[in-house]
Amino acid sequence: MNAAVPQATLQLPTAKLLIEGKFVDSHTHEWGNVVNPATQEVIGRVPYATVDEIDAAIGSAQRAFQTWRHTSIGTRLRIMLKFQDLVRRNLERIARTLTAEQGKTLPDAQGDIFRGLEVVEHACSIGTLQQGEFSENVAGGVDTYTLRQPIGVCAGITPFNFPGMIPLWMFPMAIVCGNTFVLKPSEQDPLSTMELVELAMEAGLPAGVLNVVHGGKTAVDMLCTHPDVKAISFVGSTHVGTHVYNLGSKHGKRVQSMMGAKNHAVVLPDANREQTINALVGAGFGAAGQRCMATSVVVLVGQSREWLPDLVEKAKLLRVSAGHEAGTDVGPVISKTAHARITGLIEEGVQAGATLLLDGRGVKVPGYEKGNFIGPTIFSGVNTDMSIYTQEIFGPVVVVLEVDSLDEAIALINRNPMGNGVGLFTQSGAAARKFQSEIDVGQVGINISIPVPVPYFSFTGSRGSKLGDLGPYGKQVVQFYTQTKTVTARWFDDATVSDGVNTTISLK
Repeated sequence: MNAAVPQATLQLPTAKLLIEGKFVDSHTHEWGNVVNPATQEVIGRVPYATVDEIDAAIGSAQRAFQTWRHTSIGTRLRIMLKFQDLVRRNLERIARTLTAEQGKTLPDAQGDIFRGLEVVEHACSIGTLQQGEFSENVAGGVDTYTLRQPIGVCAGITPFNFPGMIPLWMFPMAIVCGNTFVLKPSEQDPLSTMELVELAMEAGLPAGVLNVVHGGKTAVDMLCTHPDVKAISFVGSTHVGTHVYNLGSKHGKRVQSMMGAKNHAVVLPDANREQTINALVGAGFGAAGQRCMATSVVVLVGQSREWLPDLVEKAKLLRVSAGHEAGTDVGPVISKTAHARITGLIEEGVQAGATLLLDGRGVKVPGYEKGNFIGPTIFSGVNTDMSIYTQEIFGPVVVVLEVDSLDEAIALINRNPMGNGVGLFTQSGAAARKFQSEIDVGQVGINISIPVPVPYFSFTGSRGSKLGDLGPYGKQVVQFYTQTKTVTARWFDDATVSDGVNTTISLK
């Protein structure tokens, strides 16, 4: 974060605030740079919004809620229909911005936005998603029914690794349920997020329904403590996620906090060898390993140990380069700080005695010598006490453990505190059924390496990877963004004969 803005940077694209339906410049004196991870070129500026600006955004959302909450479901879903059309038509343009500021390959950037677009499409089903329940004549002349009503101002805090998908997990579902929203994008790559926000406003959202502030801890803490914010959705690191959950809960907010992971993939000897190796390499090294659902641990069972050389050779074929270059498989990691942390953990693995089968440190990409590049890295001989196993590396590093049986693999994974995702590769239905039943992880893939469910199901990470009962998107997020009100009603006409006073709790 920079305290002053050099004159030379004033012509760079600047992330705006969105308050009262207007994109405005911040009056802050604190600014950050948006840096292309492949070149270190400063490509934009991001303001750290002032306390007054954050308060104004929340106030805007609170005022807009008074009318938006009464807007018809049909109006809300038609805005989402237009929004999804605008996102689809502008997807490639936004993906180019995303690649420039985040570093992931252009096809992966397109996938980032598309997976978020699927949630917008699901939001267009709000007419059925927000339906209540009705039972007639639960007692004599008595009906009971439920209403799903919006809760008020909601806030979202998003991470750097999915600046397209994660914001689209949050504000469309909150808004289509009748709430208003304050979004705080990642300060490292906010430009593509703002392009999506611009399209949401173009789709017809009234002023104040969606607001955007930028910043760091001050913005996060204010959203977690402001009395007008009723719910907070967070995706990011375990450290920050725990802080958000504890602070928000302490101040009476609903909080869903999706956090860190250590995702395992178990390989049985009967699995399809080529398909499994391809899946493991793609899930381990895609997006430079910067996915909360990346497969960072491979557990080889029995004779599948023999596949380890195949895994290494396949990883060697991946091309490391700038994300916008055709044919790139692994782009740069987000920052110099992330690069230093990842390479430091690799060195810790070497010092701990793990076998470094493939070393991605020191990769130089012609024309991008200043880039934050780390090539695919594979360790074997890893035990569960090593830091390369206990910590989420969040880079293109895969560690390999070996066990003798499926029972050992299940026990190993269940001892790990994280529970975001897990995979099993096998051709045995019996083994798959046993695994999905006994594994204590929220999202399970059978011959699928990244088991992120489609939006009409819910994202269901568990244990140390999640705080809060309800996940983003799907049926669970409608519960999160609405309050259930139960109405029990009896109507009388003038001819009704009174039953007299009833001092019991029963209905007759």
